[in-house]
Amino acid sequence: MTKWLLLAGAILSEVTGSLSLKGALDRPGLYVLVAAGYIASFILLALVLRQGMALGVAYGIWGALGVATTAVMSSLIFDETLTALMGVGIVLIIAGVLTVELGSQHAVKNLEEAT
Repeated sequence: MTKWLLLAGAILSEVTGSLSLKGALDRPGLYVLVAAGYIASFILLALVLRQGMALGVAYGIWGALGVATTAVMSSLIFDETLTALMGVGIVLIIAGVLTVELGSQHAVKNLEEAT
């Protein structure tokens, strides 16, 4: 369970850094939050890997949910357009993440049964 909380923290940190980057264009003081968000995200992602989560799973979930969350939040915060086609893309990203996670669990189960 710890690795999932760390991964959630890594995603939220990366999204915070990305959203702050957009805000920093008008308020340069936010560049501190950009740096802190990205540094925290990579540290937390490294801790997730140290906890034993496979790189493909961790990176896939981190990247995909980061993109989806950033798109939705930038629409809400910065009033950026979020089209129906973009919505379909976000749904596909989430479906892909779920597919990778389910495939990972299946692979672990098969490995355990083989030993």
